[in-house]
Amino acid sequence: MIEKEIVVKTRKLTRIFGAVEPVRALDGVDIVIRAGEFVAVVGPSGSGKSTLLNMLGALDLPSSGEVLISGVSLQEVRNLDRFRSKTVGFVFQMHNLIPTLTALENVAVPLYETRMSKTARRARAAELLGLVGLQRRLKSLPSQLSGGERQRVAIARALANEPTIVLADEPTGNLDSKATAAIMELLAELNRTQGTTLIVVTHNTQSANMARRIITLRDGKVISDTVPKDAFARDLIEFRQSGLGQAILEDGQVPDRLTEIAPALRALLRKT
Repeated sequence: MIEKEIVVKTRKLTRIFGAVEPVRALDGVDIVIRAGEFVAVVGPSGSGKSTLLNMLGALDLPSSGEVLISGVSLQEVRNLDRFRSKTVGFVFQMHNLIPTLTALENVAVPLYETRMSKTARRARAAELLGLVGLQRRLKSLPSQLSGGERQRVAIARALANEPTIVLADEPTGNLDSKATAAIMELLAELNRTQGTTLIVVTHNTQSANMARRIITLRDGKVISDTVPKDAFARDLIEFRQSGLGQAILEDGQVPDRLTEIAPALRALLRKT
């Protein structure tokens, strides 16, 4: 199997706050994340989760060590604002939508830094809102949307410039359990269908288990980096729901290269 491109790599990443009583928010963190991964970062309050996300998104600079995005060290980037706008999509707990702009206009905001025409910007924003299930809410103001809908707008906005990575810091922190599940399912779907590389900070165990990999921090250090035990079962469920999965289940037409293994796949899917 060909390994996918490394899009995020940290080397002995350290961030120290304070001079009189220094606190090591991050302490020699080494991680590697490849294109298309869906990673949850978990840990107790003060473990360094949000600090790590800020480092990866170039919102803060390390005290020592380095961050590389697609092989480029952030220490070598002269214009970090421009780098962020082209490379990183952000989703925060507080969606940070502009209250006087419609959903369509909010999603189009990052596109003003491109050379796209007004018509192209609106078309791209409408496409993304459709992707997150808000095709009927294009003209709605944030005040007219539910919390879950506002977060969907924020996710669409984060995808506007086709970023290399999307960073989400407690994206469901202000939502009820139903909306939380819906947002996490949306992120998982975007990861599966669009190949979006997602790194999500969350304190919610159920949300974390929807990711394909979980990195646990404590006292600024990585103490575990694992794949959830039910990841294979979840992959099977997603495959069963796909068009190909349904074709195999219903003994429909499948690609020639899968003909020989279709019966075994059908038996496996029926047990899912």
